[in-house]
Parts: sequence; structure tokens; C-alpha cells
Amino acid sequence: MNKFIFIILIFLIFSAQVKAKEIKNIYPNTDADMAEVISGSINYTVDMTLDNCIKIALGNNPEILSAFEDILANDSKIKQIWSNYFPEISWQTSWSHIKQLQLSDAFNYNLEYEFYILGQISLNQMLYDFGVTQNQATIQRLGYESSKKTFASVVNDVIYKTKNAYYELLYSYEAEKVAQMNVDNYQAFYNQAQALYSIGFNPKIDVTIAQVNLSKAKMSLISAKNLINTSTAKLNNIMGVPYIEKYDIKGKLDYMPFDMTFQDTVALAADSRPELKKALIDVEKARQNVKLAKKAYFPQLELDGTYQEGGKHWTSNNGWQIGIYLNFPIINGASVYNQIKEAKYLYDKELANAKKIQNNIYLDIQTSYLKLHEKENQLPVAALQVKQALENYELSKGRYRVGEASPIEMREAQNTLADSKLQYFKSLYEFNSAKAELEKNIGINLNSSSKFLGIKG
Repeated sequence: MNKFIFIILIFLIFSAQVKAKEIKNIYPNTDADMAEVISGSINYTVDMTLDNCIKIALGNNPEILSAFEDILANDSKIKQIWSNYFPEISWQTSWSHIKQLQLSDAFNYNLEYEFYILGQISLNQMLYDFGVTQNQATIQRLGYESSKKTFASVVNDVIYKTKNAYYELLYSYEAEKVAQMNVDNYQAFYNQAQALYSIGFNPKIDVTIAQVNLSKAKMSLISAKNLINTSTAKLNNIMGVPYIEKYDIKGKLDYMPFDMTFQDTVALAADSRPELKKALIDVEKARQNVKLAKKAYFPQLELDGTYQEGGKHWTSNNGWQIGIYLNFPIINGASVYNQIKEAKYLYDKELANAKKIQNNIYLDIQTSYLKLHEKENQLPVAALQVKQALENYELSKGRYRVGEASPIEMREAQNTLADSKLQYFKSLYEFNSAKAELEKNIGINLNSSSKFLGIKG
């Protein structure tokens, strides 16, 4: 089973590499250097680092794949617009039987004949439409650029979700270690209580309390193990590989300071946040729609040509015609006037939306920046609590051995130690999660060595 899982993960990494190369061609700012091979032990257990998780997510997450295909679809729309300059050719062949009933009644003679068209070739070529096609192509090109920014936004969001799920999984491993420590300590406490009771030094109630504490600790350990499974399933789902069962996570919750100032993050977001760039593109797209609406009055210059062969017999007659025409559209002045007004209102709406997005981005950065520093300031306090709780636990354990501490005091000391360790690891998880959230809000995802890892919008 482990060998099967290993082969699947190798295939997924290879697929991610191929997809990354395609993405690189569409979006050159993507970190598509994804050729790293997962190394495994002789037992085919796979080592999963954060970088590998991100690479698998970039190649397999369906949201990314959907956004990528949307880019290709918008690129095809541009080509569809330019096809207006391609000629239109048609071919017609027919056989008609005609009976002139009115003349038949007048002359009391059935006038019937047949008309053949062996072939009629028609060609229509649009020569010039006074910038309408050019304007439509510009709008579609802006839609293409907008879809690229949407793609960048999706990638940044997926990277953030992958990081957060990865950190959550690391936290679940630490929670399991704390739960196991609790079981071991309560087991030792129970053994000691049993030994002291057997020599008559402690009452039976101490043994009973120790048994209850041990049972609760074992229940907590079961919950901690289940948290690992649910966190793994969550990470797999975000990566787009929910069927992968088990693998080895290589990494631990640690502290890497984020030394950018708030002003630096805002300035960087203005150049990098894809949602902001998309909003500006949408503004320009709305402006182009105003220009296009004003061109509803414009005619088209066309070239038409026809060659036909047929008549009373398949090849009895032939002829051709060619001409250049200036075709004016049928205009409903009131309708066009209101279409132009609608386009102008939509342009003003996009201007307002762009301002709203800019304000929201500023708020997102401000909120996540303050949250990051809140979690950063909590870390030394959490570490101090662990140190104090450990000292208290050692003192209580020594007092219990000489009969000066009660089982309740021991339980409180043990629970305080476990809670302080959990709080410390939770603070580490929340710090790393807040850091990943801030990077997403800036629009650039950084790895632990402060190098570009994801997408710059």
C-alpha cells in the first residue's frame, strides 16, 4: 500500500511540473520551478515539506486548473473577434421546379419549367468597420488580462490555504505529543500512587483519582490522533489529492520574524495585489465599452463577389458580379443613446468598485499586520508560561513523592503544564497562519528565507 501511495505522489509531482510549465507560459511571474523529486525511504514513505505541498496544490487544485482554463478560453475569444476580418465563403447548388399558376390561368396552358444551379460561390469580405472590431478585440484582450489576474488571485489564495492547513497539521502533531506526554505522566502518577497505597503510605482515593486522570488523558490522546487525521484530510483536499492516505510530514512549527513595516506592505500590495490590478483592468474595459457603444452608428465597408453557373440546364449559363458596399446599420436612436448612457454608468460603477477594492485591501493588510504582531508578542509570554508550568510541575511531583502534595495538586500541575504547551504551539500556529494571511493580502507569498515563492500579481 505504501508503495502504491509513493507511486501516486511521484506521478502527482510530475503532473504538477508539467502543468507549472504551461502556467509559466501564460503567467511568467509564477514560480514554476517545480522539478523537485520527493525523496522516500526504503519503505516508500514520502517526505512532505511545505514546498512540496504547495507544488502539488499548484498542479492539482481544481480552482487553479479552472482559472487556468479560463485564461485559455479568453485567449480564444480574442481570436474570435479578429476573425471578423476573415472572408466568408458560401457554396450553393439547387434544382427548382417552377409552375406559373397566374399565367397558366390566363393562357389556359400550364407554364412549367425547371431551373438549375450547378454552383454558386459567394464571397463576403469586411474591409473596414471604422474601429469597431479593433475596439471589440481590445475589450476581449482586457478580459484576457483580467482572467490572468483572477488566476493570480486564485493561486495566492490556494497557497495561503495550503500553508494554513500545513501549519494546522503540524500543530495537530504537537498536540498529539502533548497528549502522549499527559498519558505517560499520568501513568507514572498512577504507578506511584499504586505503589504508595500498597505499602500503606497513601489512601485508596489517591489510586482512584490517578485512574480517573489516566482515563481522561487517554481519551484526550484519542482525540489528538483524530485531529491529525482530519487535518491531513483537509490538507489533501486543498492540494487536490483527497485520496492520498498517509505520508510523512517533514517540518515543525517555528518562528521566522516578519520585519517589513506597515508602509512597506501597503506599497508592495499596490504593485502586487492581483485583485487591485484586475479592478483597474475592469475600469479600462468599461471605458472601452463606452467607446464601442458610441460606434453603433458607424457603417461597414464590405466587398461582395458572386460567381454562378446554371440555368435551364446545369451548365447553360454562367455569370459573376462584384462590388464594394458601404452598409449602414438600422439605427434606433433612442436605444443607442440609452446604451451609451448605460455604458457610462457602468464605467462610473467600475471606478467606484476599484476604489472600494483599494480600501478593502488596505483594511485587509492593516488587520492582518496587526494580527501578526499580536501573535508575535504572545509568543514569548507563551514560552514563559511553559517554563513556569514545568517548574511548578516538578515541584508538585517532588512534594507528592514525600507526601506533602495531594493528588489534586498534582493533577492541576499536570493540566497546567499540558495547557501551557498546547497554548505555546497554538500561538506558533496562529503566528505562522497570520504571516501567511498577510503575505496573501500583500499579493506576494514568501518562503521562510524571505524569497519569492508564489505569484506576484
